[in-house]
Amino acid sequence: MSRIFYDHLIILNSLELKITDLGLGPEEKEALNQLVEETVHFRLMTRILDSLPREHHEEFLDFFHQAPHEERLLKYLQEKIEDIEDIIKKEIEDLEKSLLLEI
Repeated sequence: MSRIFYDHLIILNSLELKITDLGLGPEEKEALNQLVEETVHFRLMTRILDSLPREHHEEFLDFFHQAPHEERLLKYLQEKIEDIEDIIKKEIEDLEKSLLLEI
């Protein structure tokens, strides 16, 4: 799993417990965790781009592709989107609820 600038905002305790309780084997658990990670990334990037004014998309995506782990990405977004951390946290809460219903 590679580090991404928003990782510190991701809290999925209930989902992690639910996955553990499923009693999956190591390979199945890893596959499910990978699917969750990909889903989180897709949802967050979609939400970020939906919130970011279109004229900044290319610049943000260029920064992201160069160094997805850099804290400057969050600082960049904070300059362009009011309450971006709260937006990300809310999106994660909604996603966790949705995923819990699916499992």
